Amino acid sequence: MEFIRRLTKVLRGENYYVIIGCGRLGATLAEQLEAAGKETLIIDKNQSAFDKLPDTYGGMTLTGDASELAVLKRVGLESAEGVIVVTNNDNMNAMIAQLVRELQPGARPRIIARLYEPGREVVYRELGITSICPSELSAREISKFLGEDEPW
Repeated sequence: MEFIRRLTKVLRGENYYVIIGCGRLGATLAEQLEAAGKETLIIDKNQSAFDKLPDTYGGMTLTGDASELAVLKRVGLESAEGVIVVTNNDNMNAMIAQLVRELQPGARPRIIARLYEPGREVVYRELGITSICPSELSAREISKFLGEDEPW
């Protein structure tokens, strides 16, 4: 009941972000967004995944499978500024991002999905999904550190 009460309050405001996947990246994003004054909801299939969140995290958590429409419909996507999909599976990330877009076809929320395999970026782009690839970002940063303009 507390979850519904709090979510109802959030849906009246702005600065609401949904994060799907509470691994290291999802937990870090949730912590950073909340520290920046954003209201956050992080979803994971496994209750134990929330153990990665710091004790100071005051955002919302929801144990559920975000690939199920019933879960996505429950979290107020229409009020979200952004949905960040960071499970540990590229195919799952693409599927969830597509479901979110189908449920909310307008400009809101902004949707971004993590992509492990750089070669799949073309597929994400064709599906209209904004993606971020940690290995590509790391390669760029290492290149900059080494004084190179482009990764090798």
